Amino acid sequence: MSGGIKWLVVGPSWVGDMVMAQSLFKLLVSREPNSQVDVVAPIWSISILDRMSEVDDVMELNVVHGHLALSARWALGQRLREKRYDRAIILPRSLKASLVPFFATIPVRTGYRGEWRYGLINDMRSFDANILNQTIKKMVFLGLGSDEENLPLISNPTLNVDKKNLDLVARRLRLNPSIETVALIPGAEYGPAKQWPVEKYAELASRLVSVGLQVWVLGSEKERQLGDAIVAMIKNHNVINLCGKTSLEDVVDLIASVKVAVTNDSGLMHVAAAVNTHVIALYGSSSPALTPPLTEKKDIFYLDLECSPCFRRECPLDHFKCMNDIGVEEICSAVVTVLGGTRMEADNTHER
Repeated sequence: MSGGIKWLVVGPSWVGDMVMAQSLFKLLVSREPNSQVDVVAPIWSISILDRMSEVDDVMELNVVHGHLALSARWALGQRLREKRYDRAIILPRSLKASLVPFFATIPVRTGYRGEWRYGLINDMRSFDANILNQTIKKMVFLGLGSDEENLPLISNPTLNVDKKNLDLVARRLRLNPSIETVALIPGAEYGPAKQWPVEKYAELASRLVSVGLQVWVLGSEKERQLGDAIVAMIKNHNVINLCGKTSLEDVVDLIASVKVAVTNDSGLMHVAAAVNTHVIALYGSSSPALTPPLTEKKDIFYLDLECSPCFRRECPLDHFKCMNDIGVEEICSAVVTVLGGTRMEADNTHER
């Protein structure tokens, strides 16, 4: 692309963070419409990045998360030299994340302080935690000039949807999209402290199918047991466990096809927000102030206890009140409100 800046962005390693990174990509393209934005990313994220109109190319870095893998990073950096990027933005704060742009001899390499990266990062940024108080703000700030202090209006992520792929997935899995469907997303990669109890998801599913709704349980292979547990508790053919039966690309399209998704603070929560599905987000150990679903179509449930947010993988106090005390009835009421009906009054569901 002539006339624009050639950017290489080193992307994050989590689904939700990769979705949120699109707001940075949008900023770069909006400022220089002829710019090229390429992203260094793990292989799993390609199906997410392919749904972003702002991303030109993905440079796959096939290394195990957390490993230095110096030779692989050196080899990729050497291959990228010939592309002659103008600037790099390194979103992760680790030393290893800054190696590829350095090996690629990109002249300006922007990132935050972290893990002794002096020299590897030559446009080092510090930030005011009071201003950059959300993950998305920290990402977008790196796209500003070094002399800029004020954040612009941030554009929310908007993933493209492939209706042809949805039709293929529906046929393959024998799904019936014509039935009004609610997506349940019971997993969270970070750990169980971010997960609403599976028994509560099962009770919610039972209430929903009792009034003629269909429920899809969505997640990766890691969440298959959660989905199996929900199905086993309900034993209703309208509760369908799709965990592990779909690719991430398929899940994007499935979530986009439903009106509402009930979800923990997880990567798929951010996917749901980015495909314009109404998000009912349940927060436990994390905080909606830091990583909210980036959409106007949302209901957030967060008890804001004295011990919250702890940001731990498991409850350090063993009571898990931050999630246990979020009731099924109030979540069910939120679903009904989104769907615009009163069909569940017979089930004695109380409005919030």
